[in-house]
Amino acid sequence: MKNEVSILAPATGEIVALSKTSDPIFSQGTMGQGFGLIPQDGEVVSPVSGTVSMMAETKHAIGITTKDGLEVLVHMGVDTVKLNGEPFEVLVKNNDFIEAGQDIATMDLKVIKSHNLDTTIMTLITNSGQKLDGLDIEEGQAKTGDVVAHAYLKANEEDTSDKKLSYDDLATFIIKNVGGKDNINNLIHCITRLRFYLKDESKANDEALKNQRGILDVMHAGGQYQVVIGNEVTNVFDAVMKQLPGLSDAPAPTQAENDDRNPVSKAFGNLIGFITGSMSPVIGVIAASGIIKGLLALLTLPQLGALLNVKSPIYITVSAMADSAFFFLPIMVGFSAAKRLNSDPIIAAVIGGFITYPQIITWGTAGKMMFSLGSWNFQFLNYSYSIFPMILAAWLAAKCETWLKKVLPSYLQMIFVPLITILVVSTLTLVVTGPVIQGAANGIAVFINWLVSASGWVGGLIIGAFYQLLVIFGLHWGVVPLIAQQIAGSGQSALNAIVCSTMVAQGAAVLAVAVKSKKADMKELGIAAAISAFCGVTEPATYGINLRFKKVFASGCIGSAFGGLVTGLMHGTMYGFTGGLIGFSSFFNPAHPTELNSFYTFLIASAVSIVVAFIVTWVWGYNDNMTMGKKVEKKKRPGTK
Repeated sequence: MKNEVSILAPATGEIVALSKTSDPIFSQGTMGQGFGLIPQDGEVVSPVSGTVSMMAETKHAIGITTKDGLEVLVHMGVDTVKLNGEPFEVLVKNNDFIEAGQDIATMDLKVIKSHNLDTTIMTLITNSGQKLDGLDIEEGQAKTGDVVAHAYLKANEEDTSDKKLSYDDLATFIIKNVGGKDNINNLIHCITRLRFYLKDESKANDEALKNQRGILDVMHAGGQYQVVIGNEVTNVFDAVMKQLPGLSDAPAPTQAENDDRNPVSKAFGNLIGFITGSMSPVIGVIAASGIIKGLLALLTLPQLGALLNVKSPIYITVSAMADSAFFFLPIMVGFSAAKRLNSDPIIAAVIGGFITYPQIITWGTAGKMMFSLGSWNFQFLNYSYSIFPMILAAWLAAKCETWLKKVLPSYLQMIFVPLITILVVSTLTLVVTGPVIQGAANGIAVFINWLVSASGWVGGLIIGAFYQLLVIFGLHWGVVPLIAQQIAGSGQSALNAIVCSTMVAQGAAVLAVAVKSKKADMKELGIAAAISAFCGVTEPATYGINLRFKKVFASGCIGSAFGGLVTGLMHGTMYGFTGGLIGFSSFFNPAHPTELNSFYTFLIASAVSIVVAFIVTWVWGYNDNMTMGKKVEKKKRPGTK
């Protein structure tokens, strides 16, 4: 039959169902459908015809890909990886085409049994969820080369998993596999992920999505069904929304209520999640503005002939474009925070506009006194470039709106809800919450800058080595708003300079994989992921390759440790938000363009990170015989459930 593949016994022995084998990973079908064979001799043949696509370094496992795309794994023994290849001899090599029944290996059963290990040979179809409608096996005694199983290929639709789909086709595929249009309540996106709000997440096909080229992973978090796309997320989002007219007008859903964390952990997680969620939509704008400011500083350098004069109309105009993102940051943050809270973003934006009103800024810069209350003196503050006071103001506004809608008649709400909310929250922010929060935020930001600078190369080494571990556990989301506050408040962040090296190093590690590998798909994915990491987005590298070959990730961390050491030793700092190689202009001081220490630090630290990470990956971290692990779930942001 056209859609049926016969599978041979890889050795002489007893065929048993996977459920009867001793290893729970195999017996539960985690690695795919298949069968076990308890061998009577050590001669092993290929169960199918195809190309050798994987050989374990320890010789205990061989992967074969058939012309139909089945990925068949012959795993000789249970836990035999610990024998380091001693009882095995492999008779084929990577990329060989082999026929079903051809000798591929021998295994010394006595040696395996002497270590008290199970000799069962597992024959698995690792992509069975994607490829198979079913698998029939014939249990009992079999001779080498006997047909013992029949795999039935899916025939209802064309398999597209290995094809690079257009954005429109990928959008169609995603919509279908999240349960169809009727199962989608809403959709938003962040820098790398589509975030679906589904009516029933059980209707989504996780395996189909995970195995589709162009999708890095899927995860369930915070009432969202998240599809990790990578750098092309905006294009895919637009393609999905084009097929879902009217969805953009739907209200933002609230988070799920089921949460079994203790109250303190829940409250802290929700606080961090709210802060970072409010900041996420504006980070791209802040990053772009930082690059513009750095480029302006570069163009005013005397060493380059001072191509721009700081008093020229062009410089002032372009500088205003960049400064506006920071100056009016409270408006953008307030709007973003209100949308996250499902409150009125216009009201929050007006409150942000009030605290950045020119006269208020003038009084705040001059330290003008508002009034005195006994021994308490209340004075104006400058809230331009601020973040945290506006986040709290947006939360207060949301609470105020909710209460007013409960107590006011509907015919009064349109005017009096915004009127009362703006008056009350603006006053509270100006007099009480603003000074307290701004003072605390600035104090924390200054302390972190001092701590990183004071710790020198030791701090740089430690942060450089372990920061990406924070990323994979989702803990870096607590650092992001602090870096933003540092840059918005003091104009610089020594911590971000070290973080930059970690992005570059992970990019260099995945680049080494792309250069060294002879596999076309690995080269393509590796090069794309390296470019992304060098542009400051490490997610495609981290979750696409590096963590799936853990030594590659470790190699990147070793490289960034040395890069962090250089940054700490030279006391480098960043004046913008954008990391990676593309953020080079963020190392120029806009206020003092001739101060080039941080830029030289960036050049040296980046070079060290790249060279060390690349060499370690090349020598130790990767080779084509390594087995790629399963996709690693991207950790959810704190504040999501």
